[in-house]
Amino acid sequence: MVRHLIIFSTGFAQVFLVAANTYFISRTTWVGIGICGFGISYLWTINVRKVSIGTKSEQIVYATGAMIGGLCGVYIAKFIKK
Repeated sequence: MVRHLIIFSTGFAQVFLVAANTYFISRTTWVGIGICGFGISYLWTINVRKVSIGTKSEQIVYATGAMIGGLCGVYIAKFIKK
């Protein structure tokens, strides 16, 4: 269960940053673009190994985290930009 929580969290975080970065890029918010861009790349180096050798249930948990991360990323980026 702890492993699933970790996998969910890394999927959430990466897509959260992608969603936020998309929002920041569309509004030319340079600091947000820089922070999110670094975070995306760093998390990708961690996630690629976890998911590629993960079980089917771990891949589903990762994808669920990514989905929720995308939704939250846009919501929080929109809130920050206000």
